[in-house]
Amino acid sequence: MTDSTNSIRDDRHHTPRAVAETPTPDEEAFAAQLLERIMRDVPSDDDIAAVQRQLGRYPRGMVAVGRRCDVCGTPLVTVTRPLVDGKVPFPTTFYLCGTAAVRAASRLEAQGVMAQYTQLVHDDAKISAAYHRAHRLYLAFRHALAVRLGDTEEHIESVSAGGLPTRVKCLHALIGQSLVMGPGANPIGDMALERMKDEFSPSVCRCHADNADNADNAGSVVNANSTGEEQ
Repeated sequence: MTDSTNSIRDDRHHTPRAVAETPTPDEEAFAAQLLERIMRDVPSDDDIAAVQRQLGRYPRGMVAVGRRCDVCGTPLVTVTRPLVDGKVPFPTTFYLCGTAAVRAASRLEAQGVMAQYTQLVHDDAKISAAYHRAHRLYLAFRHALAVRLGDTEEHIESVSAGGLPTRVKCLHALIGQSLVMGPGANPIGDMALERMKDEFSPSVCRCHADNADNADNAGSVVNANSTGEEQ
């Protein structure tokens, strides 16, 4: 095992780090348009109940559904406000909640792919540039959301999620961004979705898992999406 690999594996467990990058006007415009579209889809009581079953508790800070199952409309990713309950800074804006999606992402992480993806970000200039763009898109979207809701970003300024923009710490967060923002927004999230397509795809409905599956999943969703905060 090389020293660099050791460094990568150790780095996965650090708390999120602020990386100040300024989104371009095009990135800000993309984020603003996406936010406007998403916020028109106000979560229904059924949506909130579905996410509560997935998480095993009420989804604090949830303001919208970022992505739904293409078949049945069940929430796959929630959008969480930057300041939960008016006091808890929450950088994980795109929170993966779909049972099958969380399970598939957790299985990938257990296979050790995060270290491989981090090495790819370090070694491939094109992937690195795209990953930095994903960081800026994340910041732009969350800032637009904060402005819309009147939330402060004081304690999470320049912090995105999932290890962006220099490492891969949490596939769940990166996959969440890919599902909400679409192909091309996050290269690692896109790769992970491609790799787990036989187990999860937004275009194939696996949402009606039995109660036991949902109960098993609920305890893992917090840890899976965690960057030191809970939804």
